Amino acid sequence: MLGTQDLLVILAIAVVVFGAKRIPEIGKSIGEGIRNYKKSLSEPDEIDITPKKDTEVAPTGHEGEKDEHSYPEKKNNVQ
Repeated sequence: MLGTQDLLVILAIAVVVFGAKRIPEIGKSIGEGIRNYKKSLSEPDEIDITPKKDTEVAPTGHEGEKDEHSYPEKKNNVQ
């Protein structure tokens, strides 16, 4: 368990490393992160994987045509 002196040493090192102005910003962002994490644990998943029935693929007008880029023909170099 950390004692009071240990916590003061850690705080002093944090002030030296990050600066006095950044300590409240870091604390706020860590607090928000912990809050969001706890919130995400208590809420159900919001991912809906059921396909929508009204989505259709629009026809391109090129059905049945051969696209030279999608299926290149094999060339036999046998002589």
